[in-house]
Amino acid sequence: MLRLRTLKDVDAAEKRVLVRVDFNVPLQGGTITDDGRIRAALPTIQHLLGQRALVVLMSHLGRPKGKVVPELRMDPVARRLSELLDQPVQKLDDCVGPDVEKAVRAAGPGDVILLENLRFHAGEQQNDPEFAQALARLGDLYVNDAFGTAHRKHASTYGVARLLPAVAGFLVQKEVERLSRLREDPERPYYAIVGGAKLSDKIKVLRDLLPRVDGFLLGGGIAFTLLKAQGYAVGRSLVDAHLLPDAEAFLKEAESQGKVVELPRDVVVAPELVPNAPTQVVPVEEIPEDRMGLDIGPATVAAFQARVEEAKSLLWAGPLGAFETPPFHEGTRRVAEAIARSRAFSVIGGGDTAAALKALGIALPENVHVSTGGGAALEFVSGKSLPGLEPLLQNQ
Repeated sequence: MLRLRTLKDVDAAEKRVLVRVDFNVPLQGGTITDDGRIRAALPTIQHLLGQRALVVLMSHLGRPKGKVVPELRMDPVARRLSELLDQPVQKLDDCVGPDVEKAVRAAGPGDVILLENLRFHAGEQQNDPEFAQALARLGDLYVNDAFGTAHRKHASTYGVARLLPAVAGFLVQKEVERLSRLREDPERPYYAIVGGAKLSDKIKVLRDLLPRVDGFLLGGGIAFTLLKAQGYAVGRSLVDAHLLPDAEAFLKEAESQGKVVELPRDVVVAPELVPNAPTQVVPVEEIPEDRMGLDIGPATVAAFQARVEEAKSLLWAGPLGAFETPPFHEGTRRVAEAIARSRAFSVIGGGDTAAALKALGIALPENVHVSTGGGAALEFVSGKSLPGLEPLLQNQ
């Protein structure tokens, strides 16, 4: 397992601690609709406050693309964090510059400062050295507790970590420990359940996982490109036509490696994706040309459940149907319930999958780890080196 320097390896007392957190929370009309990412950072923040550190928090929010977008300011996050910590959180109007440095100098041990959205500056995503140096001037010590951005080589995740003593926060430490079970020596059989809307988002994941897993259970929109590559007519179902050669190549390579590939045997079809649309269940070889597949059918659910029951390790990335629109949530719900009953060590790869399980109210046991990083989790279990973790390694 990767050996990271952690909070237990440093003394933060009376120091300015610059903490990269992932407060990229969903907003609706300026109101936070899910504060899970803020709560996930509390153990690290509270530990540092317990050591009488000055805690300077930095995060991105949304995709402002290097410009100030008023709707993506961090003010709602500061208000919610203040409530959770039960103490004031000073939110600044920028994340670098003389005024920011002055505010940090004026603060003291036990205070919490939240910087403005990092991505209001183009230098963040460009890993600009000057922007990284401007951030580094705000701290004596750097803590990365944003696993969800660990696969990005940005100024706040990589550049600044090369300029200050750098350690992992408790959330990053936990993610690495749990995900390493799939990365290094998974119990077998080990299956990857992969769904989501577009194969373009997942083809790289399938290729990267192919040598590591014993097989795939494939649903959601991505399945229809793979079915079409096998010669099936898929009606008006979502197809990434430009990826048909890639889909065919993946299926051939999986077969040559002797890997299980469970594609839908039947699907729930409808004329359009609207709530409570008229539906029918059809075998995949009988999808009407004027219908679209929007969920896996009961025979497919049963096949997936059987694989889940025999698995010792599971990775799930992407819902298996259009779960936001009833009744096309049923396949995802029933497979999730099978995972909740299973004794396999399972990782839910964050993002849409975690959102689906939360929306469906699925209670998960201790042997299921819901990662805070969708893309980061998938790259990590695929054996990739994550730029945000590199500066935290003990031999660095």
